[in-house]
Amino acid sequence: MNARYTLGLDYGTNSVRALLVNTANGREVASAVWGYEHGEAGIILGRDPNLARQHPADYVKGAEVTIKKALAEARRTVRGFKPEQVVGIGVDTTGSTPLPVDERGQPLAFQKRFARHPAALAWLWKDHTGVAEAAEITEKARQLRPHYLAKCGGTYSSEWFFSKILHCLRTAPEVFDAAYTWVECADWVPAMLTGTEAPDKLTIGVCAAGHKAMYSDEWGGYPDAEFLGTLDPKLGKLRARLRPRAYAVDKAVGGLTAEWAARTGLPAGIPVAVGAFDAHLGGVGSGIAPGTLVKIIGTSTCDMMVVPVGQPLADIPGLCGIVQGSILPGYWGLEAGQSAVGDIFNWFVNYLQPGGKKLGSHEALTKGAARLKPGESGLLALDWNNGNRTILVDQRLTGLLLGQTLYTTPAEIYRALIEATAFGALTIINRFEEYGVKVEQIVNCGGIAEKNPLVMQIYADVTGRPMKVSRSAQTCALGAAIAGAVVAGVHPDFPTAQKAMTGLKPRVFQPHPEAHAVYRELYALYRKLHDAFGTREWTGNLYDVMKALIEIRNRVRK
Repeated sequence: MNARYTLGLDYGTNSVRALLVNTANGREVASAVWGYEHGEAGIILGRDPNLARQHPADYVKGAEVTIKKALAEARRTVRGFKPEQVVGIGVDTTGSTPLPVDERGQPLAFQKRFARHPAALAWLWKDHTGVAEAAEITEKARQLRPHYLAKCGGTYSSEWFFSKILHCLRTAPEVFDAAYTWVECADWVPAMLTGTEAPDKLTIGVCAAGHKAMYSDEWGGYPDAEFLGTLDPKLGKLRARLRPRAYAVDKAVGGLTAEWAARTGLPAGIPVAVGAFDAHLGGVGSGIAPGTLVKIIGTSTCDMMVVPVGQPLADIPGLCGIVQGSILPGYWGLEAGQSAVGDIFNWFVNYLQPGGKKLGSHEALTKGAARLKPGESGLLALDWNNGNRTILVDQRLTGLLLGQTLYTTPAEIYRALIEATAFGALTIINRFEEYGVKVEQIVNCGGIAEKNPLVMQIYADVTGRPMKVSRSAQTCALGAAIAGAVVAGVHPDFPTAQKAMTGLKPRVFQPHPEAHAVYRELYALYRKLHDAFGTREWTGNLYDVMKALIEIRNRVRK
């Protein structure tokens, strides 16, 4: 009974996970996963390939199911365990995933008249229907409020808060007019657990507000009503119904309600931390600190770094935000990322199905790709199948495969796709360092880092840097549990909690010098394609790219 535990709730793209963690040593004693019931693997799609929504009912049921299962597992596997030993909860979610709510803070999707209306659902992070609105917001900010853009990489994205809300206003005004306000999933779930959903009681996190909604205490919170009103008068009026202040994850939004205690078996009143995005708490769960780049690799990637407040820090173009306190209190949180990584591999395997289910599985293609040397395929790809998040911030960019012949094999393409994501990762590393943020070590986490050594080795060879892997296979949920431990007072601050509760795996993927030398040549060609297709400023000639790929291929094969 002396042990204390915290619970991390991790709301992902396809499922929710509950993780129960020993606060003394980070031991993960129980977990449970529940796949969302609505849509395809939890995602509600439409005719527009840019549309991706979720049903908030899945957020409610997911919490109840996974918490009960995790507690039941702990009772079976931990001698003497009792739910009373759980002292705090943390929550992470995808983002920006905003949902329209009524005057009570309840999702419009719970109302009968909006039950089947896609605009009344949660607008999932990967929804890109607001591309035109994002471009308009960017242009207006450049003209009227350039300081808004300085902290979000210079370009506002269609993946973010106001792009989605403005698109709803223009395409589904009946939903916009019915909504009292909009709330990020990362803020709504903690509010749901603590009974603070009502807009005047809601506590919002600086993680979501700062990285996706241009919030900053420096200019009084969210963008001002006058600016938003230039986009649409109704958007300007919405500003008064958004919360005036955002908080870091070391603050509790409230205590678990008696209702949720009865539904789950947890003690009533235990503190629930301010919510944050999965990648940011994944950084916490991976031991993020100054000089450490944490790569959360899954369907997409997020690349996280922190810089102490007070240390000189430039505004870095192409980032998804530079926000004080968004990852660790007392530090600037820097976010970058790639809009698709695992999704690209899944697209190739599941949509194209090369060689059928047996020969075209991830396992078979990985084995075939592992037998190839860098440059042997003669292929080069761009990793933009879901647009580019960093450093170009352009969701209208698409994927590219160059160099295929009549003899190109599925395994060669699979390897080229992995290499493309590694080149994209290197581009992000270079951008950090170009602006004075030194990357001293790289820690990877997520399913791909855990399960695919080939990807980790290619990343090491492409970047020329060792690739370390977080000890936990569930770093986002672990980071949420760490937040729960801090708000419960078990640990006085995040660095202390991280020291006790995080760690690294012993295996480190070291770069191979010969492979790195070839990849330096290929990366130069990648950057030529990257700049040619991704920037307005590029001038040059692509005549040599195919020939150079053939020359590298022939040399390697000899």
